[in-house]
Amino acid sequence: MNILLYIDPGTGSMLFAILIGIIGTLNYLMKNWIVKLRFVLSSGKKVETNTDKLPFVIFSDDKRYWNVFEPICREFDRRGVDMVYMTASPDDPALENPYKHIKGEFIGKNNRAFAKMNFLNAGIVLSTTPGLDVYQWKRSKDVQYYVHMQHAANDISGYRMFGVDYFDAVMLSGEYQVQEVRDLEKLRGLPEKDLIKIGIPYMDEMSKRLEQAPQEKMEGRTVLLAPSWGKSSIFQKYGSRILEVLLKTGYHIIVRPHPQSFSSEKETIEKIMRDYPASDQLEWNQDNDNFEVLKRADILVSDFSGIIFDFSLVYDKPVIYADTEFDNSPYDAWWLDTPYWTFTALPRIGQKLTMDNLDSLKEMIDECIQDPKYAKGRQEAREETWEYKGEGTERAVEYLLDKYETLTQVAEEK
Repeated sequence: MNILLYIDPGTGSMLFAILIGIIGTLNYLMKNWIVKLRFVLSSGKKVETNTDKLPFVIFSDDKRYWNVFEPICREFDRRGVDMVYMTASPDDPALENPYKHIKGEFIGKNNRAFAKMNFLNAGIVLSTTPGLDVYQWKRSKDVQYYVHMQHAANDISGYRMFGVDYFDAVMLSGEYQVQEVRDLEKLRGLPEKDLIKIGIPYMDEMSKRLEQAPQEKMEGRTVLLAPSWGKSSIFQKYGSRILEVLLKTGYHIIVRPHPQSFSSEKETIEKIMRDYPASDQLEWNQDNDNFEVLKRADILVSDFSGIIFDFSLVYDKPVIYADTEFDNSPYDAWWLDTPYWTFTALPRIGQKLTMDNLDSLKEMIDECIQDPKYAKGRQEAREETWEYKGEGTERAVEYLLDKYETLTQVAEEK
């Protein structure tokens, strides 16, 4: 009986899309009927039909993106502009934000959140969530403009296929990202999106915070292991052996798994945590804010996680990146002939870890920290992927306000 009732994820997504389509049609017909009724009741006079439209909405599918959006929210509040922050996390810091003009709203988890977004009535929606109009998240007929903002300083082609195809605009931080989007548009016959290089607001904030933070000298060296998740991640390739080697270095080890690991790879993570419990030398970190743990570490060991560039470009520290034989087949990068920028930057900011040199990890750590060529490489990568350093928030907000004014004028003319 359980087998008969099972619905695979692909079929479930399709059924959800069909249901949303039916509901959307009924919703449209009902609105049309109400407009006509109001017209009749007002004796044919013009009536305002969209008084409940929200000018600006941020959609966040997880609480960990508050640090990405918080600078934008603060600037909107400073300018006295109202915005609704819709989140799929019931414990999102945005729900208790201190800003008068920013209203936090929990809209449910998973499909419930997407169902809310699919019938949203808004001017502009800003989100880091990719896949608009691909799976569960559909474009609402009552939203004028969708804007995507990245949550890491790396390739825009690193999203799952069609990640940003159906947004109206994408905020970027480097010219190589612009080229990636334009190449994908040509390959897929898509109209050109509005591409705006704004910089990286959340990294600007981290940089300011780091400048103001007290400098604390830790005894000995601290190594941060921050794996991503999925079949190309460190734990999937090296298993717990990497922890054995790290502990043999004698350095203090902090392990910070990707938050998604605790749901998508729950059994793997729980087993490793049982086999290697916290001790004086080993620390497991799950802080929502990664500022302090990045500040404490002398070097980062990771794979293809965006945290690599947070650490190397903001904190100006070296990295060791795992050779995980990254499979690009599920990603937009598969379509492109141009080199994946992330993999051109990594050799300049650190060393590659392989199965062959895993036992030499301590020597690699020492060399990366001491060799000045990696500091030079970090500066090169910073210039390529973090344009307009310190100006990200202002540029993003100016674009959103200008675009809303343009959309409003066009709507009034119609």
